[in-house]
Amino acid sequence: MTDRRRRGRRFGPTPRSVLAGLSAPDALAVVYELLLHRAPDPAGAASYLPGLEDGTLTPAQLAEWILSSGEWWTDVAFSELGTSLHFSRCLFVRSFPPARRILDLGGTALGAPQGAMVRMGYPYAFDRLVVVDLPQGDRNDLYREDHDRHIVDTPLGPVHYHYHSMTDLSAYPDASFDLVYSGQSIEHVPVADADKVLTEVARVLRPGGHLALDTPNATVCRLQQAEFIDPDHDHEYTHHEMVDKLRCNGFEVVEMKGLNHAGRSLAAGEFSTREVATQRGLFADIESCYLLAYLCRTPEEVR
Repeated sequence: MTDRRRRGRRFGPTPRSVLAGLSAPDALAVVYELLLHRAPDPAGAASYLPGLEDGTLTPAQLAEWILSSGEWWTDVAFSELGTSLHFSRCLFVRSFPPARRILDLGGTALGAPQGAMVRMGYPYAFDRLVVVDLPQGDRNDLYREDHDRHIVDTPLGPVHYHYHSMTDLSAYPDASFDLVYSGQSIEHVPVADADKVLTEVARVLRPGGHLALDTPNATVCRLQQAEFIDPDHDHEYTHHEMVDKLRCNGFEVVEMKGLNHAGRSLAAGEFSTREVATQRGLFADIESCYLLAYLCRTPEEVR
């Protein structure tokens, strides 16, 4: 028996083949329930059923239409807040500027050898992407893997793994990177160490290089619960704290976006997981969002 046959027998039919085997009304009902969490309405049935019945619309194409709909983007809550936040962070990563030399602080992605930035959709080719993360023995159990990685080739370029604290970037020369990303990592070090990190990031960035950073918004997180949202956090910042820290360490804040809007929760003084899981994406009202996200730049060279 071939490997392909073994895999097919072991795991059974694919979801796509199962949907293709359903009647048109059943396929419509399943896709609506999975993606919109409701039954098809008469207008939706009238729009989609003829194509499903005559084969000009596949269930997979129907799913694509629904995922691009205003209803899915604005009305449908993710079942877990964490998955919704990850969705929004992927949108943020895809908005980064092109860069040839990249440093990703804390950029390991469990089960994804290409690292977090590539896995989350950074679209541009690079010469070298360096992921800095703690040695396995120094990590929280939630973030440990059973092996270290070294160099991973990806379609965009090589990803190099270096295992040490992000508070020590002394191994990297001045102006050696075009882009540094700190994704959900600055909150894991004490406030004084965060200044060390940002000072070193400014040093290793070329003049005019970019720092992208996202981190929990303490204002919204304290509405959710009194303690830190992750016991491994050392400090969760408000928007004003984070902006002051970035500017004091020599960065110009170019863009400020919030991820997952919590405006109604803040207005009511009561956190709604459903609201925040539904209001995913990037928002201008950064102070009313669950995550803070910044694109910063170092000063250009003086000519």
